Amino acid sequence: MAYQILVVDDEKLIVKGIKFSLEQDGMEVTPAYDGEEAMQYIKERPFDLVVLDVMLPKMDGLQVCQQTREFSQVPIIMVTAKGEDMDKIMGLEYGADDYITKPFNILELKARIKAILRRSVKKAPVEGPVKNTLKARDLELSFDSRRVFINGKEVNLTAKEFDLLELLMENPGKVYSREKLLDTVWGYDYPGDVRTVDVHVRRLREKIEANPSEPKYIFTKWGVGYYFN
Repeated sequence: MAYQILVVDDEKLIVKGIKFSLEQDGMEVTPAYDGEEAMQYIKERPFDLVVLDVMLPKMDGLQVCQQTREFSQVPIIMVTAKGEDMDKIMGLEYGADDYITKPFNILELKARIKAILRRSVKKAPVEGPVKNTLKARDLELSFDSRRVFINGKEVNLTAKEFDLLELLMENPGKVYSREKLLDTVWGYDYPGDVRTVDVHVRRLREKIEANPSEPKYIFTKWGVGYYFN
């Protein structure tokens, strides 16, 4: 089946251009032109990815992203017309998986979409015995359901947060540089920067650590990267 993509922007020409380009690659695109319309679509239909502009009428993109994360982990790429770092980071803090700044090259947007979709596809089952869960003290990760629990209580992670935690938990004690995490979790051809990793690690710590400033699971190796204890 074709990937289902929701494109949300109040500039109809931009939506039309993205829609045309993605459909050339066999994707099916649903357009939305304001935040309320986007929320209605997201609640009613299963999408594989959402391209979401920050500046929207009725409800802005950050609100849409935040409300979506209350019930869905669909990958979200935030689009902002501003080039300031804080706007990009805010999108990630609200639960976005990636960001891109206007004006953007459609080929770059497509590269980011494809990189996220590749990582979001569930792994094919393999023959022989496999581990269904990983456990570390009161933290448990389920491969089959892609769910995470702390003391038996589910923690709501985004797709990228889960992928990041899964990689680190499967390789305890191994230090990953930001560049290596970017290549492995987001894809070797991902055109983003390492700050994306820092934001996701900080957000992941806030969800799984009792005290994020004194972590017991995800540690920083200063000047190198991150590792799971």
